Amino acid sequence: TCSIVVLLLCCSLVLSARAFYSASDDVVELTPSNFNKEVIQSDSLWLVEFYAPWCGHCQSLTADWKKVATALKGIVKVGAVDADQHKSLGGQYGVRGFPTIKIFGANKNKPEDYQGGRSSQAIVDGAMNTLRTLVKDRLSGKSGSSGYSKQVATLGTLSNACSGGGGGGGGSKQDVVELTDDNFDKTVLEGDAVWLVEFYAPWCGHCKNLEPEWAAAASAVKEQTKGKVRLGAVDATVHQAVSSRYGIRGFPTIKIFRKGEEPEDFQGGRSRGDIIERAMDLFSDHAAAPELLEILNKDVLQKTCEDSQLCVIAVLPHILDTGAAGRNGYMEVMMRMAEKYKKKMWGWLWTEAGAQMELEASLGIGGFGYPAMAAINARKMKFALLKGSFSETGIHEFLRELSVGRGSTATFGGGVMPAVHTVEPWDGKDGQLPVEEDYDLSDVDLDDDFDKDEL
Repeated sequence: TCSIVVLLLCCSLVLSARAFYSASDDVVELTPSNFNKEVIQSDSLWLVEFYAPWCGHCQSLTADWKKVATALKGIVKVGAVDADQHKSLGGQYGVRGFPTIKIFGANKNKPEDYQGGRSSQAIVDGAMNTLRTLVKDRLSGKSGSSGYSKQVATLGTLSNACSGGGGGGGGSKQDVVELTDDNFDKTVLEGDAVWLVEFYAPWCGHCKNLEPEWAAAASAVKEQTKGKVRLGAVDATVHQAVSSRYGIRGFPTIKIFRKGEEPEDFQGGRSRGDIIERAMDLFSDHAAAPELLEILNKDVLQKTCEDSQLCVIAVLPHILDTGAAGRNGYMEVMMRMAEKYKKKMWGWLWTEAGAQMELEASLGIGGFGYPAMAAINARKMKFALLKGSFSETGIHEFLRELSVGRGSTATFGGGVMPAVHTVEPWDGKDGQLPVEEDYDLSDVDLDDDFDKDEL
């Protein structure tokens, strides 16, 4: 009995230690089950902290975050998400480090990152500035929200608008593509994208509940996969031919369509996080690993790093130190890791030691020897260095730590990308030692004062 009591007491202590906020605080604890109702469907401005219980900076922010919530009570909503426990919710909004503060304002589906100071006064000032902007926009007649559920009240309205040729789901304002008997085959079956298709009925309550989740997921998936995975919707009460073809009997029914394959039923959860996670798995299954590029000029570095959330750069030993076989071995390790992390859609680059000295200096690579590796976030001008081994295990540990916000990072000197030189691409061959010139001294006149006997 005592052991059970002790166990329960320990569990209670662990849970209480884990929770940063309680019901007595003015901070709203947010989870996947209440996030949509509390934040997305709300007309209020929200400040949301995504934290991890083990994060020291998060622990330091707790007292100030409670002060912010109390100061803004009745004016701006203040919430918090344990993103370590609710990884799908943090992943949905691109949370990579802790604490991350996001502002859910006019467009709830595209929150803004809070970039100000972390004191309670600085956060309150930032919130009030955002609130003033939101009020001015509403006063001038701008839409209070561009979210899918605000634009279209019900799925029935969406169906009527689409079938009438008005701003339907396939328009520029919405990322859910409205599919019909007429366009289904060409759009879904003959297209190159992977499709998640919802078959719904306008009168279906579960369909109405799914609507904001489906819409938010559609926007996130379209952006993250660059259109390689899309979400569509079919009003099965209107477009009965395509619905009958796939045996739709209940609503909502979600099916997955891959080009040239039989459709399969969607078996996951119905929250936006679940939908996004399944869509990214589908993308990962069919996507090719990113290409490993040599840094030949500034355009290669700039485009790769700006187009990717993170770009991974390796500085490999000089070809004379490793030969082609050694260099290819290092590159194979990188390509295997690019395949492993392809769902992240990071950029992967390499250069030879000494070819881009300014880049090496900016990253502080010289002191660690070669091969070396750095991961760069060009948007924040931050980077981290691989301190472990240049192996699959070492690189995996390095990137995994960065993914959960535990890696040690530094800022580029001057806040700008370093200069990059234009170089010739590696030809795939072993290096050649430079040829030494032979000097013929037979025609050289020696000075008369030179004692030839000294030769």
